[in-house]
Amino acid sequence: MLRVKRVYEAHQPEDGRRYLVDRLWPRGLTKEAAALEAWLKELAPSNALRQWFHHAPDNWEEFRRRYREELAAAAVSPLLEKLRAESREGVVTLLFAAKNAQRNNAVCLKDILEGKEGIAAADT
Repeated sequence: MLRVKRVYEAHQPEDGRRYLVDRLWPRGLTKEAAALEAWLKELAPSNALRQWFHHAPDNWEEFRRRYREELAAAAVSPLLEKLRAESREGVVTLLFAAKNAQRNNAVCLKDILEGKEGIAAADT
């Protein structure tokens, strides 16, 4: 099972394995408080894409398209498959720092991992 959660929310046992999927470390948060399995910067959007998007609602659909392209072009297939496998065995929580809980890279990544966003498991 895949979940998404803002990294500033308190760690809960039902979070399972927690992975930060942002390029930048969240302001004011210690590594201990984050309680991460790992920080997967490689799965975050590029700095250029992140800055272009800037969580503007009108850019959401184009952001998702560009983010899928970045992931398809990057050598991240093993990481994507690792997260898929772990989510089949238990809970995996993708953590993000953005204020917008509906439109952020973790939401898009969850859809990709679940096969809803164009990068299917067989393509990775």
